[in-house]
Amino acid sequence: MNDKSFDVLIIGTGVAGLSAALKLAKENLSIAIVTRQEKPKYTNTFWAQGGIIYPQEKNAGIESLVQDINNASAHTSNLEAAHLLATRSEQILKEVLLEEANTQFARSETGELLFTKEAAHSIERIIYNGDHTGKEIELSLLNFISNKDRFPNITFLTAHTAIDLITPNHHGVSIRQRYEENKILGAYLFDQKKAEVIKVLSRVTVLATGGIAALYQHHTNSDGARGDGHAMAYRAGAQVMNMEFIQFHPTSFYHRSTQRRFLMSEAMRGEGAILKNSRGEAFMEKYHPDKELAPRDVVSRAIWSELIRLKDDCVYLDMTHKEKQWLQERFPSIYEYCLKKGVDISQELIPVVPAAHYTCGGVKVDLDGRTTLGNLYAVGEVACNGLHGANRLASTSLLEGLTFGYIAAEDIIKKIESYPLYEASKIKDWSLSKQATDMALVEQDWQTLKQTMWNYLGIIRSRNRIGRARAMLRELSSQVQKFYKDVKLHDELIGLRNAVEVAYMVQKASEKNNESIGCFYRLDE
Repeated sequence: MNDKSFDVLIIGTGVAGLSAALKLAKENLSIAIVTRQEKPKYTNTFWAQGGIIYPQEKNAGIESLVQDINNASAHTSNLEAAHLLATRSEQILKEVLLEEANTQFARSETGELLFTKEAAHSIERIIYNGDHTGKEIELSLLNFISNKDRFPNITFLTAHTAIDLITPNHHGVSIRQRYEENKILGAYLFDQKKAEVIKVLSRVTVLATGGIAALYQHHTNSDGARGDGHAMAYRAGAQVMNMEFIQFHPTSFYHRSTQRRFLMSEAMRGEGAILKNSRGEAFMEKYHPDKELAPRDVVSRAIWSELIRLKDDCVYLDMTHKEKQWLQERFPSIYEYCLKKGVDISQELIPVVPAAHYTCGGVKVDLDGRTTLGNLYAVGEVACNGLHGANRLASTSLLEGLTFGYIAAEDIIKKIESYPLYEASKIKDWSLSKQATDMALVEQDWQTLKQTMWNYLGIIRSRNRIGRARAMLRELSSQVQKFYKDVKLHDELIGLRNAVEVAYMVQKASEKNNESIGCFYRLDE
């Protein structure tokens, strides 16, 4: 086995991982950034559309942002986390995106940043780049950080899938190592191209692996949002929390083919889009006084109710009252995508349905990103410091990743001298099986899992549905665990193993929570 060692190992290449890497790299620390993708740009950050909050003192946005975060969360947000985000993020966004990465946002003719408003926001505080803000942020950060002349101390390990976090308790060669502190020493990585496992030791490990929405049959995320970080951390002994709080985006383009659904940005409703049912009726007024600008969980359930009531497959988003040129300039990606699907949004209604979108819970961390395990940090969607509580406010995800990735890096810099590098020879090599993997079985198990999550642990849950999920996941888990031990490793198999474990986390959390709140809704509370 090839052993590698670094000061910091970062698993994930979205805004949270890159923000941490950028801050750490300036301290001349050796950094490895790992992604299962061949191209590191393909992350949830890349697909984010609407925008990123830019709270500024001058527009009285600090306290109002905390209030809006808390209101959207159904008053369950960790207010300390919300205050920290609101007070630190302006400086961090300005430094990292505007000054260093030179991220481009929409500006007026005089060069001033343009702001827009989204659902559950009390003021206009969101900056954007058309309808592909995440893509602009991801690529600008990658371009900046990938410059070897600027950062020779950063190594990208692409097409490498993290298998497990290394601890002396689980992976030591000696029984005596079981008595040591249960801390993270690095990770085993599967090199997809060479079909071999490498052992990477690090003084600090940072999880930035994103959420779990890809466990659902219909979702808006990248296919990597399958809970790899959650599962690895949990197996190593870390705490997870709030896993029942899965946010469903109300409006994704409806079609009968692919599982990843194209997002119809929240900003469309912020700019005046109207939701209508198959009868052409604007229905949101029946469900909430803010109508289309109600919190996402409210809008998602309203759409679901209309679909059940009218026995329809989708509802519709109406932007036909806007000028065609304005639509092409404000929402260029959405306009082109819909046109390719045969819908001219300047003249026709857009068919939409809810889809799994964001994980409000995750690996439990403090406000510096430290998990309950030594030497392990988590940032971005994989982490949970309580910021979102039971429901996330629109456009906070990019800001959260950027801000808390940076803050975690600050804490690592202060403490890294107290984290010695572990001796690789004291850690077991990974044992590879030689039996071929039946990918047809892997694919079928993936489909079973996704359908189970969608049907029984979706937008609306009940005691019977949650119980049905428990029975199906128990059987699936038994089969997958046996299969996993007997055959050759493959990225999809590693992901399936993780996904089944994380699905169980959602099921157990759903079973324990009898209170409908935020994006968690039970029929039989």
